[in-house]
Amino acid sequence: MIPVNTSVVSGVALSRIDGETKMLLMKRVKGGFWCHVAGSIEAGETGVDAIVREFSEETQIAVADLYNAQFLEQFYEASVNVIELIPVFVVMCDDNQAITLNEEHTEFRWCSLDQAKALAPYPNQHAVYDHVWAYFVDQPVNPLYRVNLPNHQE
Repeated sequence: MIPVNTSVVSGVALSRIDGETKMLLMKRVKGGFWCHVAGSIEAGETGVDAIVREFSEETQIAVADLYNAQFLEQFYEASVNVIELIPVFVVMCDDNQAITLNEEHTEFRWCSLDQAKALAPYPNQHAVYDHVWAYFVDQPVNPLYRVNLPNHQE
């Protein structure tokens, strides 16, 4: 039997950087690969709570404009014999969003879709980025995907 883990969330940040929409990728210390924001859901947290906290911890982005990407990352993690199912969120950031990395990452880049896919090593990352680009960049964002944040003032 292979257990399924659903205790992780991930998120892709989008910002207009010098007039062009870009997505944020960061290089992880552990593993040395490029990725988007991700982390574990802590006790008592919802998935929304966790992704807002992870963005704050990893990038210092104060999430105000959050969307359910309507996508689940999924992959088999052989080292622990677990299938990971990870809900993906999208954060729409201010233009030229500033980033301050924590100790989990060594560098960051704002990337076009092609640049992100060239940096990210895993096919499932490419699928996430293709999906996010198709539904959050190439067309107007569906308002049904918006996540209401309890402390956010419209």
